[in-house]
Amino acid sequence: MPSTPVQRVPTPEYLNTVEREEELGRLRNQARIRKSLLVHGSEGVGKSRLLQTFVGSQPLAVYIAQMRSPREFVMTLIQALHSADGKVKLPENIADLSTSSLKGIVHRALDTRPFLMVLDHLDAPSRVVTGMIKDLHYYGRTPVIFASRSPHMEDIGALRPLCANKAERLEVKNFPPQVALEFAQREAERTELWASNLETVLSSLVEWSDGNPGAILKMLKMAQLPQYRAGDQIKSHILYVDYCMGRR
Repeated sequence: MPSTPVQRVPTPEYLNTVEREEELGRLRNQARIRKSLLVHGSEGVGKSRLLQTFVGSQPLAVYIAQMRSPREFVMTLIQALHSADGKVKLPENIADLSTSSLKGIVHRALDTRPFLMVLDHLDAPSRVVTGMIKDLHYYGRTPVIFASRSPHMEDIGALRPLCANKAERLEVKNFPPQVALEFAQREAERTELWASNLETVLSSLVEWSDGNPGAILKMLKMAQLPQYRAGDQIKSHILYVDYCMGRR
């Protein structure tokens, strides 16, 4: 049996309500025209949740969260292909197969259906992994959508040719103030966070986070802790100082 777990795509919570329709539309268009795309943006901006939401709407999209080694990458890719299409069989002795044999299984799968590879948390992949991704892309004309924090593409290494043009890059930005506030209000309601000064606190969190959804989520979680409560109020400034200290 496989030595690595099958990649499951978790169901995002806030993207069902907070608008990312423009970004999702761009991803769907890239899938339709079968072109690769680099998704980039700062930490906490929601790249992973955006990709997970996108994958959930694409039956033949295979999602890989991480790729620590060449063998783990190709093993996980086979399992993701099997999850996307049951016609891709998992050999009983898959753990004993060579990496070359595993690549052969992937090649055969890409020959049969118009798959799409979605690679998350890309962080300077090794030459071997990069070579595998490029080979699979060109072999099956398989589009690759991948996420990176850097707009200058340092994180994607030798994969730059797959998104050489600016039209092949999508920046995911922080939410505008009003959208960020609506997001914070919904999350506070969902987690049953209450305080007599909650409205003021949420406005402050939006300002301090600059609309970054990951930062808002983290501070809302901190607001549940007793050390940031004083009676029926949230000690927001102390919370913010501790949040900033934790980021260092």
